Amino acid sequence: MVKQSVLVLTTFPADGDAEQLAATLVEERLAACVNILPPMRSVYRWQGKVERADERQLLIKTGLGRLRALEKRVKQLHPYEVPEFLAVMIDKTAKDYLSWVVGSTHP
Repeated sequence: MVKQSVLVLTTFPADGDAEQLAATLVEERLAACVNILPPMRSVYRWQGKVERADERQLLIKTGLGRLRALEKRVKQLHPYEVPEFLAVMIDKTAKDYLSWVVGSTHP
């Protein structure tokens, strides 16, 4: 089994319950940790128009083996029609941290 950590980025409405999403992902062992950053302003194109929204950035740490299940669950729980789901493969992770991530996300 290839052990690799992955950082997943997603945004969430600033007035939404990002903490509940984070808790669910950790409780279901899809994420070892989720950081919820302070509210920010996003400017983006949606359905042909430039939109603005107050959002929060979530940083989700998981193992490579849980990535597909995490993506499926985020799509199920997320209020957006097309939620951000950017997976950044981590080239180097400290062994003890990687062990913790993989252990925390093992089903």
